[in-house]
Amino acid sequence: MRVATLIGYAQARNASKLVAGASRRHGFARWLQRSFGERLAEHAGELDLTLIRAREGGRRDGSGLSPQEEGSASDWHDALSAAREQRSAPRGYAYAIAICAVITLLASQIRDRFDLTNLVMFYLIGVIYAAARIGRGPGVLLSFLSVAAFDFFFVPPRMSLSVSDTQYLLTFAGMLLTSLVISHLTSSLRREARVASKRERRTGAMYAMAGELGAALATEQIVGIGMRHVSEVFRAKVAMLLPDSTDKVRQKLDPSDTSAAALLLDASALDLDVGQWVYDQQKPAGRGTDTLPAAAALYLPLKAPMRTRGVLAVATRHAGELDVPEQKRMLDAFAAQIALALERVHYVEIARDALVSMESERLRNSLLSAISHDLRTPLTTIVGFASMLAEARGDTRSPANAELIAAIHDESLRMTSIVTNLLDMARLQAGGLRLNLQWSLLEETVGAALRACRRVLNGRAVEVRLPPDLPFLQLDAVLMERLFSNLLENAAKYTPPGSKLIIGAESVSVENKPFVRVDIDDFGPGLPANMEDRVFEKFTRGEKESAKPGIGLGLSICRAIVEAHGGTIGANNRLDMSLRDTPVQGARFWFTLPVDAPPPVPSFPDEAEQDFVGFPPSDPKAHERT
Repeated sequence: MRVATLIGYAQARNASKLVAGASRRHGFARWLQRSFGERLAEHAGELDLTLIRAREGGRRDGSGLSPQEEGSASDWHDALSAAREQRSAPRGYAYAIAICAVITLLASQIRDRFDLTNLVMFYLIGVIYAAARIGRGPGVLLSFLSVAAFDFFFVPPRMSLSVSDTQYLLTFAGMLLTSLVISHLTSSLRREARVASKRERRTGAMYAMAGELGAALATEQIVGIGMRHVSEVFRAKVAMLLPDSTDKVRQKLDPSDTSAAALLLDASALDLDVGQWVYDQQKPAGRGTDTLPAAAALYLPLKAPMRTRGVLAVATRHAGELDVPEQKRMLDAFAAQIALALERVHYVEIARDALVSMESERLRNSLLSAISHDLRTPLTTIVGFASMLAEARGDTRSPANAELIAAIHDESLRMTSIVTNLLDMARLQAGGLRLNLQWSLLEETVGAALRACRRVLNGRAVEVRLPPDLPFLQLDAVLMERLFSNLLENAAKYTPPGSKLIIGAESVSVENKPFVRVDIDDFGPGLPANMEDRVFEKFTRGEKESAKPGIGLGLSICRAIVEAHGGTIGANNRLDMSLRDTPVQGARFWFTLPVDAPPPVPSFPDEAEQDFVGFPPSDPKAHERT
């Protein structure tokens, strides 16, 4: 009673260490009455227990304890748990007394036919039987009773414990020693066989669960398999807590397993707050631990190599079921197997989703490519016919017809641009992009893009700020013109009519490598919140359900072109913090291009240059004739 009160008080106060006095009794006195320290260590659980015993002699250190006198709770708990399993019931000692009486009765009937020393063998057989079938304690008791019975009933003078011949004292000593050794060895063999049997059952249970978990392909299957095996092996109620998208743990059930309800931990015994703490801290808590030991269940984190996959809650029928270290280690092994299976299924689902996404992307690109090719020819024809009608001279054309012809021409050009974007994206996704790199000046590319976007800009003022010392760049001129055209068209689409655009560039260094950074600034409403990176994704638009034309591919093509050149692209809002009401002054799209060392300029030999310069102007083919 005192032990239970002390342990309960320590757990309620979240104590982690106990110090108690150890017993000084030795030998047989310890078998008659177990000391307070041993009973305390038996129920200590995970508490660190230090037993202090005073030494009768010898020098002490500053702490007053020798290394042999200090022990941790786990060591004491292992030894006492084994001793508790070996301790026999009181009826076992009664059986030992009965065995001694039966052997004595049998020996009294045949003592006239055998020598007294041969009767000892009957008692030794009884000791072996008692130690093997009942336990060590009854075997030791039977050893002492056998010596006393042999002396009292058979050794002269009979019916007395006195011995007339001192030689029998040697017989008694040998008989007692042999009985004790046989009892110890037999009970040890019995204990090892029992341990081997339990270990075999544990290994079999672990192998069975591992086999089922290896065949599971869904999280619900793993939850059902893990709950069933843990409940069967540990005779406990089980709950599996798995995180949701916000990392909040929730109870997970297998809807296809009708027996899961019988294994499920009661809602009154399940504390989600404790489970959330275990998931966040990745440490066990609950019954038998230093953290919240008053909880009704033990909560273990399901730790996998990459991250914690959930929490396993176990509530045994008996409070001390998991106090045995071997049981605790086995439960940890079960939790580790379940965590590995959950992580495997998680990555299997990721791989399956990635495969489905790749296949759908490939199918979509193939479909877009086929449709775009089928649309490109009739669109080109429409644009051509509209141009011919717009350029036709004659008085028969009314202003209304001229306006319709211009609208047909403009919309055909817009549709042609969309189809071109679809074709370009399909070609980029198929890996068919081949760069035709040539040494070029950035200002030439910007000028060509401005000429191509004259209709889209519709008279907007574009300010170009390119420093004269920009280096030569290795560019694909066609793709780079397309890059500027898409960026300018995007700026013109989402900014007010007549607003100005600014194109700037500068030389920068990124990770000690030279780059040229190009900025395109507008004076529009800016980018929506959290859209700085998403605007470069395919089929993503800055305004959902917008009346503005487009399908959201232009910026995605820009990113593919820049990355193919070895650069990066991004977007952000330009802020003016001096303005409180509308600090956003517009959007800025930027990209970087690597700067490579240009090839050396070829030089002519002096003689060849003089020969070339010396030809008379009247004979321009003289150089060819030489």
